[in-house]
Amino acid sequence: MSRSTVWTPGFWLEIFDELLYNDNQLDYGDEWCLNFNYTQTDEVSKEQRKRGWKVYSHCAYGNFQCGACRKTWPSARVVLLFRYRLRNGRGTVIMRPFGQACRRCQDGEFDLPGFAQKEVEHALLRLFSKIRKNCYREKEEESGDGSSTSSTTVWTKPHEKSLCEACLLGICCQEDD
Repeated sequence: MSRSTVWTPGFWLEIFDELLYNDNQLDYGDEWCLNFNYTQTDEVSKEQRKRGWKVYSHCAYGNFQCGACRKTWPSARVVLLFRYRLRNGRGTVIMRPFGQACRRCQDGEFDLPGFAQKEVEHALLRLFSKIRKNCYREKEEESGDGSSTSSTTVWTKPHEKSLCEACLLGICCQEDD
């Protein structure tokens, strides 16, 4: 499953639970759950902030397959949006992956990405670091390689903003470098 082009929420849930409970990434005795919402944005209202919601956006490496023509392509600019909060001993994470459109079809349909296990683990570990910092007041750990992206350099074609769902919504990680 190292080059999966299929969006698999169950894969994310499995790794989330494994990191959370087997590796004790958030070892504070609180219950945490991961959910998915494919319409959420990075905007948090004043009322939502009062209720403890925070947002973390992560740029990951993923693979896509067009639902129409079956063309596949890699991308080092896959945006994952996490909304999270801890309230009364219960932690909630709501995740949204952003899609990309096929250059060949140009049909305006956004296909969701597939991910390698290592990439899912990396994204979730970065999320847990943010949660420990913002919900438990821990100091944020520096990543060993000095960056917030994967340690493996991946060469892909230039990012095409017109085919990126996150760019069209103004929340892409494209400008983060």
